[in-house]
Amino acid sequence: MRALIQRVKEASVTADGEFSGAIKQGLLVLLGVAPEDDAEIGAFLAERCATLRIFEDEAGKMNRSLLDIKGSMLVVSQFTLFADTTQGRRPYFGNAAPPQLADELYEKFKADAAKFVPVACGKFGADMQVTLCNDGPVTIMLEAIRNASGKISLI
Repeated sequence: MRALIQRVKEASVTADGEFSGAIKQGLLVLLGVAPEDDAEIGAFLAERCATLRIFEDEAGKMNRSLLDIKGSMLVVSQFTLFADTTQGRRPYFGNAAPPQLADELYEKFKADAAKFVPVACGKFGADMQVTLCNDGPVTIMLEAIRNASGKISLI
């Protein structure tokens, strides 16, 4: 599972032309799901997003988490995070999870993230427009996998 996170001053999303969600200070999380992902990987990644220390403290150091600043999370499904561009000029998206699994794990990720912080969201599978004010800018890619021994970790 991949999460491209952006520290934002504010962000909003419309889905199929209708307002879907908005946040003030917090994280915009673009979430991609792979076929081998499961709910446990999503829970691990949701907790990591909420607790990653990428917000500045009084000294200007990235030392605070989303929890510390009492921020929010805007979660938007993003299968294109699994684009393979190694062949030709047209991206291949076959490395993304099938829609039914991706939707299920997207919903579970949002529920897990909501255990930590307020969550707003886009609409799975919809045509979405995302507006944001990136703060910093700070943009970080997190990818969680289950390794051969069964342990979940970031790569």
